[in-house]
Amino acid sequence: MNSIKYLVFSVLLLAALAGCEKGQEADYDDNFHPRIIDNNGVFLSPNRIIFQGQSAVYSGLMFSPKPNTKTKVVWKVNDKEVSTDTTYTFTPTAGGEYEVKVEASYNGQVSTRISKVLVSPTTYTFKNFSHVALAYLSENGTAKQVDWANVTHVAFNGAKVTPDGLDISKGQVNQVTDELVAQAHINGIRAMLGVSGTLSGIDGWSLYQSNNFGNAISDPGRRAALVAQIATYVKDRKLDGVDVMMTDLSDFGERNIAATGPFIAALRAALPAESVITITVTTNWMHWGYSNLNMVDWVNVHAFEDGAISPGSPVAQPSSYEYMIAGANIWKNNHGPASKVVVGIPAFGLRFDELDGNGNNLGWGSYSYVPYSAILAKDAQAFGKEMTTMDGKTVFYNGIPMVERKADFLKVNGFKGAYMWAVDYDVIGTNSLMKALNNKLK
Repeated sequence: MNSIKYLVFSVLLLAALAGCEKGQEADYDDNFHPRIIDNNGVFLSPNRIIFQGQSAVYSGLMFSPKPNTKTKVVWKVNDKEVSTDTTYTFTPTAGGEYEVKVEASYNGQVSTRISKVLVSPTTYTFKNFSHVALAYLSENGTAKQVDWANVTHVAFNGAKVTPDGLDISKGQVNQVTDELVAQAHINGIRAMLGVSGTLSGIDGWSLYQSNNFGNAISDPGRRAALVAQIATYVKDRKLDGVDVMMTDLSDFGERNIAATGPFIAALRAALPAESVITITVTTNWMHWGYSNLNMVDWVNVHAFEDGAISPGSPVAQPSSYEYMIAGANIWKNNHGPASKVVVGIPAFGLRFDELDGNGNNLGWGSYSYVPYSAILAKDAQAFGKEMTTMDGKTVFYNGIPMVERKADFLKVNGFKGAYMWAVDYDVIGTNSLMKALNNKLK
């Protein structure tokens, strides 16, 4: 009996093997959906960023069924067929955004893998502008938060001065800096690296009693090392310049500010000749401490958030029209000319979270900052106002009418332009503050 069972099993096995040798029809029926097996993870990240002249290599893929007369592999770049091989190397000859797609088809069924490749161009032409409209990204900003049609320059606060040197990790994660530079150059925009110490929050000021930046530039040896690090990073990442965001002012403000002159002189000598160098400056009494700034292309004046948030301070607009004018005129009248002054406008609001018995700010920690985008999310009509409420708390901010009024003043009075801190707090579209600012300045 066992011998009979064995004989039957052997016959069936031989029949199955014979069937397999007849062709893939025995293994894969007409309804089989082909597969693209990516063991090497070449499509693991759907987005790649490369410089023109570099290549994006797609290899190590397996296809099931294996490619034959009934299984076809096709590679496409921006929907144009470029190869039928099982591997593909994409070497772009121009900057831009590309879609690399591989298709495996079998009996009319298709599997697809897609990769987006952003190519930073080797040659590009910067667009002309009458006034600077600088979009400043915080350390958490990305290129996707920039409306490229409404900016003339972009800066990314992607370099932090620490006791150990220059921390550029924020720009390295997911190639944030490379993506920003690529998109900027594709759109004819200069991309700058913002260098700062540790900031306290979204307002763009330094952490209280933090002097990492000031300590570094006040010491000749450390200053030289820092300049070398910045220059190397700017050149390697194809950046177009640097903004020196010197806001370490609490304990050694005068010393730190005095050191910005030698620091900028060293940067100018180390960076490519065409680099843009700017500096973000204060509007308080310490402005007198700045040395010769002839070597900067312009100064960015932090003329927003007046600092009236001490215990008992009235609940009021901290970034008023009048405060901006006063800050702008400090630099126009005492350091001049206006044509080298770019004035800051906020894309965030101040919320008073706790009040005292008189209805004033309760204390040093009784307020918070809110991005403009979050304000709009709570109040769809906030774009046309300067004050609203969030969760029952009063929030003051700059809406579109205020931004347009400030831009008008700057344009009429001969200032070089304005910058927005930070543009990743803004929105893109009809209610964008950056769009309103640029439309008034251009």
